[in-house]
Amino acid sequence: MSDRTVSEAPVAETSVAETPVPATAAPVLDAPLLLGVRHHGPGSARAVRAALDAVRPAAVLIEGPPEGDALLPLAADPQMRPPVALLAHAVDDPGRAAFWPLAEFSPEWVAIRWALAHGVPVRFIDLPATHSLALKEPHGEESAPAPEAPADEAPADPALTPAVDPIRVLAETAGYDDPERWWEDVVEHRSPGADATSRTAADALAPFAALAEAMTALREAYGDGGHPRDAVREAYMRIQLRTARKEFGDGVAVVCGAWHVPTLATRTTLAADRSLLKGLPKVKTEMTWVPWTHRRLARHSGYGAGIDSPGWYGHLFAAADRPIERWMTKVAGLLRSEDRSVSTAHVIEAVRLAETLAAMRGRPLAGLGETTDAVRAVMCEGSDVPLALIQDRLVVGETLGEVPDSAPAVPLQRDLTRTQRTLRLKPEALERQIDLDLRKETDAARSRLLYRLRLLGIGWGEPAEGRSRNTGTFRESWRLRWEPELHVRVAEAGVWGTTVESAATAKAESQALAATALSEVTALAEQCLLAGLADALPVVMKALADRAALDADVGHLADALPALARSLRYGDVRATDTAALSEVAAGLAERICVGLPPACTGLDADGAEALRRQVDGVHSAIGLLTAGTRPAEADTATPVEAEDTSTEAATAPTEADAAPVGPAAPAEADATPAEATPTTGLRDRWSAVLRKLAGRDTVAGIIRGRATRLLLDDGGLTEDEAARLMGLALSPGTPPTDAAAWIEGFVGGASGGGMLLVHDERLLALVDTWLTGVPADTFTDVLPLLRRTFSAFEPGVRRTLGELARRGPAPEHAGSDGADHGYPGFGPGLDTDRADAVEQVLHLLLAGAATPAEASA
Repeated sequence: MSDRTVSEAPVAETSVAETPVPATAAPVLDAPLLLGVRHHGPGSARAVRAALDAVRPAAVLIEGPPEGDALLPLAADPQMRPPVALLAHAVDDPGRAAFWPLAEFSPEWVAIRWALAHGVPVRFIDLPATHSLALKEPHGEESAPAPEAPADEAPADPALTPAVDPIRVLAETAGYDDPERWWEDVVEHRSPGADATSRTAADALAPFAALAEAMTALREAYGDGGHPRDAVREAYMRIQLRTARKEFGDGVAVVCGAWHVPTLATRTTLAADRSLLKGLPKVKTEMTWVPWTHRRLARHSGYGAGIDSPGWYGHLFAAADRPIERWMTKVAGLLRSEDRSVSTAHVIEAVRLAETLAAMRGRPLAGLGETTDAVRAVMCEGSDVPLALIQDRLVVGETLGEVPDSAPAVPLQRDLTRTQRTLRLKPEALERQIDLDLRKETDAARSRLLYRLRLLGIGWGEPAEGRSRNTGTFRESWRLRWEPELHVRVAEAGVWGTTVESAATAKAESQALAATALSEVTALAEQCLLAGLADALPVVMKALADRAALDADVGHLADALPALARSLRYGDVRATDTAALSEVAAGLAERICVGLPPACTGLDADGAEALRRQVDGVHSAIGLLTAGTRPAEADTATPVEAEDTSTEAATAPTEADAAPVGPAAPAEADATPAEATPTTGLRDRWSAVLRKLAGRDTVAGIIRGRATRLLLDDGGLTEDEAARLMGLALSPGTPPTDAAAWIEGFVGGASGGGMLLVHDERLLALVDTWLTGVPADTFTDVLPLLRRTFSAFEPGVRRTLGELARRGPAPEHAGSDGADHGYPGFGPGLDTDRADAVEQVLHLLLAGAATPAEASA
């Protein structure tokens, strides 16, 4: 990597103003040729190519970081496909980076390719990245001070020199209200024409002479235009121009922004230029080529000439002739691929309309505005919906460039590229979704790679909801989209290791040691399992055990348990050893069972809602931890026996309550030695905790309602017990806010429990029974509570509940007396013939279960 300083460059002591002048008509150069351009402009690119062909300079100098000189030969590599960008980043701080993007229609890219094709030396002459990156603040803004004013001059007031857009000033001078339209009419839509081969050197250089004259007038009027750092950059470019003149003579061409042309032709001395560069900060940098996208060209980064329509500009540059006809053909092809009816007649009429609009608006050629209006009217039938597709796919475009393998890259980037090719997971600029089957080795490896990159902060993929909506743990869906900035993230992650796996392992271990919250470590353990980082698990598990032993906050424990349960669930399909994780999870669950009841008292509304969500999470986690275990005898006990058992457990300390962290109590393990696991008996203890929460008046209403609901769903409560608890919670002596909270916890409230009432008439009957039993004098007090709870349901759910309430409860013997009770929308009772038909379908779905007829035979 080049790390040159200004003083190291050999220079001549002559004045720049002795020879450099703006481009003239001379076919033989006796002065440096200054080609002022607009970055990423197809008209400028065509003009640069024509000028270079006409003049044939001895060397080409380009506005860009000199550290990129060693990378210029790669531009001729067949694997190099623009858009690409030069990426420079600080070695010690990769996040401090800058891009210099180049498209196929960029004048700089055209000049580079021309020089390489003709064997002409080509160099960058802008301020080195070692200085420009050092001048960047951490948030990315440049902090270069303005050059000192002479002693006899007052310093310029920044408020009096606002930033000037030279294109806008010229457009307004010409009577245009849109600077982009003016630039297109004057430059971009200029075509060499049929007699291009007969054009002289003077014809090729005339546009640059005219543009230089205009920019000279602007610089005289506006000075630096509100960009004080330009003086430093231009001083360095003048020094490099002197160096090139000494080496190659006067026959050199300079391709730079048109704004800089007047100052490059200004009479200065070498000492004056060096004084502007004195004391500039430095930082060690590295540089390479990276792929870029058309969408990123629209951003004001690097050359700072963001364009809104890179796809359109690329088309203008690539179209040899008839650009409007070719563009309309592209649009028709895109719309046809989206199953829209577009005929050849549509294309012809759209071209005619665009040309007519251009003539009416006084434009030399139909621009993007005219073509867009024509497409909207003719091909889109006035709709902006297909027009948005054209804007995204064609006007902007999703082209992603490519760089050769020989381009410099950090080891981590090379390993990532190699892995992407092995897994056939090509980076693309267009967002796409992939579905993975983790039972297949390739898909499992893809999943591990994406999770490892997420852990490293490289957001190439985001988990998405699968199109198949399969709830199995062996399926995953990801949304992938590669952004050029991810190359910077890869460079930043390179400090952790040379491969994706080693870097992710090192970062996971570092995060585990630095984590202060238990939930952070549990989330990290889940990520390690998903990413297949077996080497990081011992460190993470030790940190997890240490944090769990020291953390006494039940809320923290409740937040941590769901992630551990999910990790255990994923461990089966990913073939990872989760024995140690299972013990830690069981220990956390035990401590939650002991500490949760006291934590549920004395809470405000927000705290109660947060703890209700944690109770839901713990309930789901314990269901995952105990899935597949044999139910204990207590699960089959009668409701009265179960209640007595839970009451005794709530009032007397047990070995489980006294156990800190770890597996189940020894006495319990001895009861079933053949099947003892860390989660043995955990479901019973959790059910006892829920009973304790449901029966305590000091517990917040929303938590009591949720505990009652969870017990009812699991069969731990009968309908009569649930009705009794509901009656107590909704009695006249209960404060209205507590009663409303209990109802919200029981039916789900905003959590989506309304659908459960629709499909489970048992729950609906409980609510209906309570509501019909409310005395008339207190009904008006209850009504606002019900409205607040049920208003959270979706409109369709509320409508269905209203229909069910209007129907009323089904008679106890409905359907058995053969009478048609005529409930609106419901059948008269059980239809045995239809039930028999469904039985055959169930037999096919169960795939092998014998039908009752087969079993009896």
